Amino acid sequence: MNETTIWWILTGVLVAIELMSGTFYLLMLAIGAAAAALVALAGAGLSGQLVTAAVVGGLAVILWGRYRQRQHPADPANAQDLHLDIGETVQVQAWDAEGTTRVKHRGALWAAISAPGAKPEPGLHRIEAVVGSRLVLHKI
Repeated sequence: MNETTIWWILTGVLVAIELMSGTFYLLMLAIGAAAAALVALAGAGLSGQLVTAAVVGGLAVILWGRYRQRQHPADPANAQDLHLDIGETVQVQAWDAEGTTRVKHRGALWAAISAPGAKPEPGLHRIEAVVGSRLVLHKI
């Protein structure tokens, strides 16, 4: 079996594993292996093939990572707008001395805090945000 065939087999194996994982990073490494197969076909030695696979595959991984960061920021500015509980109302019976309470929401007890600048009073409150596992409430 010649070197070109080995590189093409490696490319196929990487693509198959990527299809099972769905990360796209292995696909970038498969591109590097395919580039090494083409370099082997052109007659380059093993060191040239390895350097080509490393450079092309590594560069593809870096470029894919940068593309994903631009497309899907880790913490979008309006991430709280995506939370389905925001805007819902809850009934607060009482607040404790630290300005926290427990409210029933969606069939479970949640820890809640008063929104900044809002006075913690019993009554009907709207969920303004979710910080960690705490609801941030504002009196209606």
